[in-house]
Amino acid sequence: MYNQAELDLETNEIITNLFNDGSDPKALYIVEHHIAHRDFDKLEKLVIDIFKLGYEIADAEEFEEEDGSTIFCCDVVSEIELKPELIAKQQQEILPLIEKAGAEYEGWGTYFEDPNAPDDEADDVEFFDDDEE
Repeated sequence: MYNQAELDLETNEIITNLFNDGSDPKALYIVEHHIAHRDFDKLEKLVIDIFKLGYEIADAEEFEEEDGSTIFCCDVVSEIELKPELIAKQQQEILPLIEKAGAEYEGWGTYFEDPNAPDDEADDVEFFDDDEE
């Protein structure tokens, strides 16, 4: 079970760090919620359910963990204003599905948006997520 208060704290920290670093508070952001599962078939069923909610899904990747086991990871992707309440709403939509499928929610991240970049230029130089210290 996920603690929404802890998730909200992490979200506020990510957003504060981005804006303190000069990221554009008026931009739309690509938000990626990271999910993982040890069973590819179960991950596939999960992402179909999440896709039906209107999210994009990035291709799953296979990773070998230190103990030699395999884990499959992918991102649930959306483009939104970077507001804590919007991130929380997305988490509240997808976390019950993730829990039901036996998957792991590994937080979310986004990219720095340069307020001085031309409108047609994507500035994906720096990625921020809840694993950053």
